[in-house]
Amino acid sequence: MVTRSTEQDVRTLLDPALAELGLMVEQLTVQQVGKRRLVRLTVDTDLVTAPPADDTTAIEPLDLDLVADATRRVSELLDESEVMGEQPYVLEVGSPGVDRLLTEPRHFRRNVGRLVKASTPDGQVTGRIVAAGPEQVALEVTTKGASSTRQLAYPDIARAQVQVEFTRATEEKN
Repeated sequence: MVTRSTEQDVRTLLDPALAELGLMVEQLTVQQVGKRRLVRLTVDTDLVTAPPADDTTAIEPLDLDLVADATRRVSELLDESEVMGEQPYVLEVGSPGVDRLLTEPRHFRRNVGRLVKASTPDGQVTGRIVAAGPEQVALEVTTKGASSTRQLAYPDIARAQVQVEFTRATEEKN
């Protein structure tokens, strides 16, 4: 049986090791699947190293080699520890996909420079994230060729998601 404390124990074990790699646990689930347990771990870049006053510089996307390093380290830790017990488990480690909803200020900060569609009490807003601070996000919204910056407080955003672009704005200018 998988309990909430199992997930907490796994997280406690993994947090320091992932921090050494510059990563953090974004999401963790441990589920019973037949005779095995399934450990699903989503990791993302830890923003601890980003300058706290800088809310406009784009954050480099997560490198798949780093995800592979994290997978090896997590597997070693789970195998060496008693946290999973004797029962076999399957480990899945990944990064947040483009379909992830932006629900935390850190999600917006990681996506500075990306196009986002947000639902607010005033309706849908689509714009490029130009700044993402602790209280609000600034979107550059282009309507009929004219650009303006719109500030959205996080509590006013009901839903936000990165939009897939085949040609990024920086590529269009080159």
